[in-house]
This record gives sequence, structure tokens and C-alpha cells, in this order.
Amino acid sequence: MAFFGTNGVRGIANEYITPQLAIDVARSLGTYMGSTGVVAIGRDTRASGEMLKSAAIAGALSAGLTVIDVGICPTPSVQYYVKEYADAGIVVTASHNPREYNGIKLIAADGSEMSREGEREIEKIYYSKEFNAAPWERTGDLRHDSNANEFYISGIINSVDHELIREKRFKVVVDTGCGAGSVTLPFLLQRLGCEVITINGQVDGTFPWRNPEPTPDVLTELADIVRKSGANMGVAQDGDADRAVFFDENGEFIEEEIQLAMMAKYVLARKKGPIVTPVSSSSRMLDVAKEAGVELNWTAVGSINVARKMMEIDAVFGGEGNGGLIFPEHQYCRDGAMACAKFLEIIANGQKLSELAQSVPEYFNSKTKVRIEDLPGAMEKVKEVVLSKDNEVDTRDGVKIWYDDGWVLIRPSGTEPIIRIFAESKTKERADELMNEGVELVNSSK
Repeated sequence: MAFFGTNGVRGIANEYITPQLAIDVARSLGTYMGSTGVVAIGRDTRASGEMLKSAAIAGALSAGLTVIDVGICPTPSVQYYVKEYADAGIVVTASHNPREYNGIKLIAADGSEMSREGEREIEKIYYSKEFNAAPWERTGDLRHDSNANEFYISGIINSVDHELIREKRFKVVVDTGCGAGSVTLPFLLQRLGCEVITINGQVDGTFPWRNPEPTPDVLTELADIVRKSGANMGVAQDGDADRAVFFDENGEFIEEEIQLAMMAKYVLARKKGPIVTPVSSSSRMLDVAKEAGVELNWTAVGSINVARKMMEIDAVFGGEGNGGLIFPEHQYCRDGAMACAKFLEIIANGQKLSELAQSVPEYFNSKTKVRIEDLPGAMEKVKEVVLSKDNEVDTRDGVKIWYDDGWVLIRPSGTEPIIRIFAESKTKERADELMNEGVELVNSSK
């Protein structure tokens, strides 16, 4: 297994993600950077965050880097800050993982996630333990900057039609889940002229009300308040606020794949250009692209792959079907608060979220997982069988088999010995059928 997963390295805090690990990752980054430059280090609200941030700071200083401690910040806030003021970034976060987890995510100089090549080089240094240790007189300087979140909020406001949004005086219900969005999203919405009703807005790393993953089953209170208050929209964020999920004006949850296609449709109506999404995303994105007459580019799963492809082809929009939307006019990373501001812009232009959601094509999904000890061997056998048939096949991340009426994606987990199987079609029955075909393929490869 790779040390860095789809989005950084994660595990149980003080068991796998220890202070020593945080020190060594920061020393590896410092060695990779040649012991020169500035690194901004921030964290989400997790109880173990201060311990691990302090360790990361110590490791970076030991390698000779100048460190700017930006405190509690959403991941996209640290990324926005790095782009302007630093040469790299470290975010201590486990994003949407349960409360006992923590992790470390590395940010490149342009504010995007560290490239896969960069991660591989840093991983080599980490395992070799051959760190640059700065001489005593060149150990780094530590600075503090409490303005990173203000800089980030201003950046979002300048990236949307803020005057139009302010005129409308929207009412928005917010559940930041006691995560890093608690220090930014309610304040952004106030600055955009909204009446804000906030729940779970206190900074609390034990996440007393719900785990950081904003799933519909834990957001019933948010939905209820949207209905009872007559709000225009409800929004909830994950632990590090790089993702957001939305409820329409009726308090109905907008499925993340629909949310992604809705935003693509809105963006493409105003600006034509290529869009980008991973192979795991719904065919809704393909339909939206075809309708707009633009190219859809598929990538391997992971926001870093989407962001890098967007940069490469100058895409107008991209994102994943998990609430992670990327707006190049703001920055090349998932950004939950920016997505929220953009949805307000949609409503300000006269469209209700429920109407836009209904304008997106309908599909049905099925998914499951199969436990497999030899992941590479099983995937190789699946690929051999699939490539011997006539279907269109995409092998950039696992094996995606296209049919006339749907697709099935067979993909190994990056963190455990399982193969995930996703299927999609225009009917639930056919989606289930395609998923079962995928399961048979995997089982026959054992």
C-alpha cells in the first residue's frame, strides 16, 4: 500500500498518526524542498490536531524551513494562503473520517494538492529516514498569521457575483459539524448579506453531535430547520470543509452526483470549455457536457487528479461526485465554501435549487465491495477477461466497462484489501444487474 492514500496519509490519531510520524513527514517535505522555503501549517478542529500540528512544525523547523502557523483553517483556506504566501503547505486533517482519525495532507506551491510524483519522492525520503537536519544556527523561524481565513473569505467573495447575492438577502441554514468550516462559512455568508442560522458551529474536536462526514441520515435537523424557517438553502460541510452538501428550499437533500452536474450545467451556460471529473462520476456529467457541446475529460479518482487535469487543459469546471467542486477562477482544489457561494449565485439569478436539480438527467446506482487478499493479481485477471470482450473499457483507475445502457467500475481500495464495484444505469434493476456482473467478474478472479 502507498503511504499517501487518495488524499494524504490518515489513520487513528496517536496509534498510527503519531507525533513521530508528523515530525518525519514534515522533515521529509523539508528535505524534498532542499531545506529552504516557507511552509504554511494549519489544522482542522480534531482533538489531536494541536499535538500533530506542533509535531509537524517541529519537523519542518528541524529541516530548516520557515514555518507560518495559520491555526485552525479549512483545507482550502490553507491552500489559498499557500498559493500567495508560501512554497508549500501541511494540513493536519482527516477530512470526513470519524472523530478518532487524523492525517496529514501536503500542499504544493501553487496551492493545489501535492502531485503524485511529489508524494512519491517524499515517501521515499520518509522510508529512507535520510532527512536533512539543519545546523543549529539555520533551524527555521516560526511565525504566526491569524489572517489566513479572512484572506480566504475575501477571495471567495471576489470570485462570485457578490453584489447580486447581497441584494437578495437570502436565508441559509448551516451545519458546519463543529469542523474547520465553523470559523469561515457562517462569516462568509454574513458578508454576502445572508441571514444565517448555524447549528454545530462551535469548534469542538470531539464532534459531539455528528461525525465529520455530512451524510443525509445525520443531517435531519438541518433539513427540518430549512423547512420550518423558510430558508432558501441548507448546507453542511465535512471536517476540513473542502466539501459541502446541499438541501434545496424544500429541505430535500441534493444527491452529490446531481449537485456536481447541476453546477456543471450552470457554469457551462455562462462559459463554454472542457470539464473534468473522475471515472467514478455519474454519466450525468457526460450528458451535461454533450448538451453544452463541450468535451468531458475523465481522470483517475482523487481530487488531485481532477485539479491537475483541469490545469493542463484550462478547464472551466471540475469536481467529484462526493461534494467536492473545483472552481478554477478561485483555485484548483475542492472548496465547500466556494461551492456554497456559487449556489447562492445560482439562486440569485432566479433559479430554485429544486428546479435545477430536476433539470439534470436521472440515473440509478448500485454499489458493493468484495474482500480480496491479492488485489493486484485479482485486478490483472479482471482486466484480461474484460479486454478480451467487445465493450468499451477505461483502465485509468481500475476497470470501467461501458455498456449501451450504463457502466460498471471495478476498483481496488487504496487503504484496505477490498475491491469496490460501482454500477450505474437508467433503471435500478439494470444498475443492480451490472453490479452483480461486476461481482461475478471479481469472484472469478480470486
